[in-house]
Amino acid sequence: MILKVYGIKNCDTMKKTFSFLEGKGISYEFIDYKKQAPTVELLKSFLSKTSLDTLVNRQGTTYKKLDDSQKAAVGQELTAFQILMAQPSMIKRPLIEYPDGSITLGFVPEQIASKLK
Repeated sequence: MILKVYGIKNCDTMKKTFSFLEGKGISYEFIDYKKQAPTVELLKSFLSKTSLDTLVNRQGTTYKKLDDSQKAAVGQELTAFQILMAQPSMIKRPLIEYPDGSITLGFVPEQIASKLK
């Protein structure tokens, strides 16, 4: 089973995710948003499996630095894509895509483990 793990390499949550997966002997492909920014197609595929509210990390500093008009734009699919492509650190991490096409967002070990069975 090879997973796709999306995120930012230096993020502490990502480091926990890598350690967790490696500890379980799970192979994964890491896609670093800083090296390979998400495309509209990728974001649309994520949104076919989750909501925009769930996808956007509103707790992070990148989101908190946005002005009110930008925050409103992130809440609308048509305008959110441009902002998320330019500021991928606003996408909740990790985003894990499983071989069956499903995804999980955030580091919740129990949730990830249940998907690995």
